[in-house]
Amino acid sequence: MFNRLRGIILGLSVLVFCFPAYGNEISREKIKGLDEQVQEIKSDVLDIAEELNQLEEKLLYPSNTQVAVFVSLVSGETFLLDAVEIQLDGKPVAHHIYTFKELEALQKGGVQRIYTGNILAGDHDLLVSVMGKSQGGADFQKMERFKVNKDVGPKIVEVSLAAESITFKDR
Repeated sequence: MFNRLRGIILGLSVLVFCFPAYGNEISREKIKGLDEQVQEIKSDVLDIAEELNQLEEKLLYPSNTQVAVFVSLVSGETFLLDAVEIQLDGKPVAHHIYTFKELEALQKGGVQRIYTGNILAGDHDLLVSVMGKSQGGADFQKMERFKVNKDVGPKIVEVSLAAESITFKDR
């Protein structure tokens, strides 16, 4: 009788210990499947967000009135750029204070889109103000005024900054 009871208890123990192992395998498979689904959903959401950003830009800045202003540093410049302010037709449209990493990227040849907006065709006044420190550590501020001629279609304006001058490329 004792052997029979012992056999029943042993059999039940084996069954009890087998069920959690089987349950863990199923839940791991389910978790793995859920992880894959979550990753697919994340990817889809990122794709949709990118498409929405492109659509938003097309709707907010139609190509016939769009103007984009880009900022870059002249190659080899060593001055420390603190901030840039852009005024278009006497109205401030952009102001940016640069971090060390942003300045480093500009010094390595990077270009920053500082402003995107809408203007009508014709001549427009562009005022660029640059604040920074010279290589010797002295503060400086430089302002230049340019004329932007906007035709039908998108307009790209590049402003190249140097310690001595600000140059303007109209594209």
